[in-house]
Amino acid sequence: MLKGFRDFVLRGNVVDLAVAVIIGGAFGAIVNSLVKDVINPLLAAVVGKPDFSYLTLHLHGGVITYGNFLNAIISFLMVAGAVYFMMVLPMKHVMERLNPPAPAAPPATKLCAECQSEVPAAARRCKFCAQPLS
Repeated sequence: MLKGFRDFVLRGNVVDLAVAVIIGGAFGAIVNSLVKDVINPLLAAVVGKPDFSYLTLHLHGGVITYGNFLNAIISFLMVAGAVYFMMVLPMKHVMERLNPPAPAAPPATKLCAECQSEVPAAARRCKFCAQPLS
């Protein structure tokens, strides 16, 4: 029973996923700090408020704080953009360089010049009209 668990945990994709979650959490903290410490002060300089948390809607005695939702959307977009432009796109280019596309395979058939039928590429005579193929 423990051997099966060990084999499961030590498979490559489980370890890779664990590393990705840890790195993603740390990277998320960096981007959230960027939003909180850089973007929001710039927003405060333009709009006059440090973030959108002041945006609320009072509805029948309840308070809907849609400004916090806007802050979460901005943070998400910043994290997604940073992950894409700083991790996904560079890794895509690295993988393209490391794994160039395979050369195209030669065609499996060719056309008979006489009857325009498809015949195997290795054939020396057309199987339909018996003409020699070049």
